[in-house]
Amino acid sequence: MDFETVKEDWNEYKLSDGSTLKVKTVLIGVRRLKNQYTPTGDPVYVITSHNVVRSLHVPEKLKRRPAPPAGTTI
Repeated sequence: MDFETVKEDWNEYKLSDGSTLKVKTVLIGVRRLKNQYTPTGDPVYVITSHNVVRSLHVPEKLKRRPAPPAGTTI
């Protein structure tokens, strides 16, 4: 079914290792199941989505040296 994006907010999480992540769910597709309803009478929807994850803060002790670009020799 067609849909219009009204708002896509980021959720922010502070992890026990000291890292901070931001996560956003991006809706890709949606279907309403025919003749399927919740106990309160609402129609049941099935969605397809992608999760977008961003690291805001990662403690230096958790980081490692970046790998060289593919095809490069050291």
